[in-house]
Amino acid sequence: MRRVFKWVFRIILVLGLVGVVLSLWKREELARLMAVNSLFEADRIVANFSHMDRAFLATEVPRGEGPVSDLPYGPEATLPDAVAPWIEQRAVTSLIILKNGQIVHESYYLGTGPEDRRISWSMAKSYLSALLGVVLSDGAIRSLDDPVTEYAPELKGSAYDGATILDVLQMESGVRFNEDYLDFHSDINRMGRVLALGRSMDGFAAGLIERDAVPGEDWQYVSIDTHVLGMVIRGATGRPIASLLSEKIIQPLGLEESPYYITDGGGVAFVLGGINLRTRDYARFGLMIAQNGRYGEAQIVPEDWVLTSTRPSAKTTGDEIGYGYQWWIPQGSAPGQFMARGIYGQYIYIDQTRDVVIVTTAADRQFREPGVNDANVAMFRLIAEGL
Repeated sequence: MRRVFKWVFRIILVLGLVGVVLSLWKREELARLMAVNSLFEADRIVANFSHMDRAFLATEVPRGEGPVSDLPYGPEATLPDAVAPWIEQRAVTSLIILKNGQIVHESYYLGTGPEDRRISWSMAKSYLSALLGVVLSDGAIRSLDDPVTEYAPELKGSAYDGATILDVLQMESGVRFNEDYLDFHSDINRMGRVLALGRSMDGFAAGLIERDAVPGEDWQYVSIDTHVLGMVIRGATGRPIASLLSEKIIQPLGLEESPYYITDGGGVAFVLGGINLRTRDYARFGLMIAQNGRYGEAQIVPEDWVLTSTRPSAKTTGDEIGYGYQWWIPQGSAPGQFMARGIYGQYIYIDQTRDVVIVTTAADRQFREPGVNDANVAMFRLIAEGL
């Protein structure tokens, strides 16, 4: 009997040691998964959105050694009375307004400040669009009509096989993808867990095999499409997105601080929503786009690309917001009015006709409610019209 107890004790001891080893080995993955599960909690969301590199793997997008570009202050704008309650209601964390290339309003809320690097969420898609325009102009990609599998062969046999770059750029890939943030089992939330656990985003994209439509037939907002664009750019250039974006866009803008991308376990940038910048640096990018790709003396993004990418060209229906090349065009917009948009209230709103750029970051946990986006656009228009 004593021998039996001895063996049982040894087995328990071994199992315990194995458990300790496994917990230490997976500690970082488990910590990231726990961080993701609490990322949007009311008492943590504001701080989390300023410190995403604490919850996820990350890589720097070097700003380079050049000087910080001038972003001058102009006369302080008098804002409509409706702005103050809107800021509180929408949990705005920062607001910068540019008029004629000058800052006419800058403010920070909920404990944030000008040095915070705030998460872009889907505003990052518009950054990748700009980079794609540069890569196309440089000749690394021949045509938007090329199939994505020509540059990302690992997508052969997936739902993306047969889709062109243009199909994916306009969110017309036809790939079946559930983007319901409230559904734990949705594709968008499965993707979040892939990211948190340090697994492969490329593998996740290649594993999507079902379609809702033939590529190019219908518009459906599918965030993973932007990751596929990143795969195409990486395949065409042989370079990581962070390095390429740094050289082609970030360094010429003369930012105050290097941005960073959150990444998967292979160091691949989360290009569909993971770049983090100071609010003034978001404004520099917005100003460059508002000036049709020009910033200072440099033409950073080709002018024709900016003009084309910010027009409504995707097959949205008549009652839907317009969509271009990873840019949104609100209903009723005049030419030159468009925006980058991210969940929880992140916006770069551009009105070229009035020479206005508005940047907001936020932690709006009610952003999904009907009418919220329309109300935000109405506020941007009210501000722009009053300057």
